[in-house]
Amino acid sequence: MPSIRITRSVYLADRQGIKFADVVEDPAQPFDAVLAFFNNADRQRRMEESELHHDRAALAGVVRELESQPEIDQFLASGDASRATRLRQSIGVLVRMIMERRGWRKTGKKGSLGVRAPARDDAPKHNCGGLAFWFVRAERYARIEGTPFPTVQERCQEYQSRPARKRTAKRRKRVREGTAG
Repeated sequence: MPSIRITRSVYLADRQGIKFADVVEDPAQPFDAVLAFFNNADRQRRMEESELHHDRAALAGVVRELESQPEIDQFLASGDASRATRLRQSIGVLVRMIMERRGWRKTGKKGSLGVRAPARDDAPKHNCGGLAFWFVRAERYARIEGTPFPTVQERCQEYQSRPARKRTAKRRKRVREGTAG
């Protein structure tokens, strides 16, 4: 699938994006770096693969790379909690816009990205465990056309509803030898 390109004007034309005009228009915020990061076909593919193959939030597929961008990391570490929160929220909107344009819909569920460290007056909010350092959770998405793979839960239900197979002596021997099929 080709890369989805989101510009400032496209972002601000979105029903949620317009609510983050303060982030988009603030020259101190690294919003251009965020747009450049997400306007990348490989990263967008990895966001889809995170949902499809790893059963994790789309942002989980790129969050470590995102947080390693010096401009973004420095801003989130700046200590201005409200502005950092707004940037993280605006990133969530951007991820939604990309995923929707790639044929996905929100599920209304959140996936964990990290475990918050105890709050300290001398440090910005960050995580002490999990996948991400700055992000705690992210929206989960489902393909509009459905997934090509059943979930583990679906497979388990199907497996449990099948009639039990009786094992023959020959099959038990193959199982012990590791050649059962």
